[in-house]
Amino acid sequence: MERLDKRLAATGRWSRKEARDLIRAGRVQVAGQVCRRPEEKTGDEVWVDGQPLEPGGPVYIMLHKPAGVVSATEDAREATVLSLLPEHYRRRGLFPVGRLDKDTEGLLLLTDDGPLAHWLLSPRHHVDKVYELTVDGVLNQEDGEAVAQGIVLADGYRCLPGRLEVLQPASRGRITIHEGKYHQVKRMMAARGKPVTYLKRVAFGPLTLDPALPLGAWRPLTPDEAAALRAWGAEG
Repeated sequence: MERLDKRLAATGRWSRKEARDLIRAGRVQVAGQVCRRPEEKTGDEVWVDGQPLEPGGPVYIMLHKPAGVVSATEDAREATVLSLLPEHYRRRGLFPVGRLDKDTEGLLLLTDDGPLAHWLLSPRHHVDKVYELTVDGVLNQEDGEAVAQGIVLADGYRCLPGRLEVLQPASRGRITIHEGKYHQVKRMMAARGKPVTYLKRVAFGPLTLDPALPLGAWRPLTPDEAAALRAWGAEG
């Protein structure tokens, strides 16, 4: 049982004051009956303007991040990934799980599920991150072997072993890493003398970027996708 105005506000679509105004205006129904009392406590089904109320609980958003926006909740100078979402999602306190560079495209997960985000980002869990890349040069078998052994970066750090699949043309590849060091893929390829000219993340943990999702667009995770994420977290 929860206050009606609190249930509406918990969806992120309205502030607490806006929720109270909706209720008093007769736009909210509880168990099929109009309710004008914001303090009414209920566990029954709630409808607003003839539509069922979105359930509370964590939100999981798949974003096809474009280049030119930063993976942050706020920035004084740059547009952020949250600016691509509707206002009611921004009110929920969503945040990106990890970061993609400003000029990197691809799959970015946004959520308000702090424990799951912490699990996915923990270095000890070695969550897969898969990228498609284009380099200035030609990728070859030696590059794949170097990635598999763990490339040593310019600062002396040895990356965890990963996988590199050379695509066609051979300036393109698909790389899987298990950590998220700053500019890691770019620094790995720079160490091989083949600077990255294009980078796109196509998978993160159990999630694969929806090929039908246009650049800059977003959608909630499907129930199966959300369940797969939570199952990963439960394994931790």
